[in-house]
Amino acid sequence: MFIKCNDKFLLIPKGLAGTKASRLSSFLGVEPVRVSISGLRLIGPLLAMNNKGIIVSRLTEDEEISEIKKEIGLPVERLPTKYTSIGNLVVANDNGAIVSEILSNQVVKIIADALDVQVETMSIASYYQVGSMAVATNLGVVVHPRASEAEVKRIYDILKADVEPSTVNNGVPYVASGIVANSKNAVVGSITNGPELLILSRILKV
Repeated sequence: MFIKCNDKFLLIPKGLAGTKASRLSSFLGVEPVRVSISGLRLIGPLLAMNNKGIIVSRLTEDEEISEIKKEIGLPVERLPTKYTSIGNLVVANDNGAIVSEILSNQVVKIIADALDVQVETMSIASYYQVGSMAVATNLGVVVHPRASEAEVKRIYDILKADVEPSTVNNGVPYVASGIVANSKNAVVGSITNGPELLILSRILKV
């Protein structure tokens, strides 16, 4: 909920303890960058990213966007939509992006241009909050355990990475709430159990 990463950078909230930031960045093999979105520490729900670009909530301030661009060097696009929890509505890697069906065609086009990928709209396990239902890297995709076989196949076709259902944090199906991952490693919630760890390691290939 508080952090987001790709294969090069870990976005962390301002005020996070330096020791925690160092450990997380070391685990994920990336450089930590302190940011805020609309002055908030809840970075995860308010943005989505891959290695090509970042999309953020319309509430993001100009100064915050400038800081992110300066530190990371990627395009940052503010989405003109009333929905502000962008991270809950988009799941993406460098091969494609899945976005919620509630977003307009105009916003979908902006997402495609910002992340430089093909974008498809769909729901997952009957939820429109697709960004909460799946976690994607370029190597694997973890998806809500009630995703149908047809949905799993479609996710594979869009993101072009192996897809497998799982839970996190001892049975939580909303996998994005407890996983931060890139192509190098993954960090999960502290109460994630042994079988979940084995499954997540297999899916994400870490």
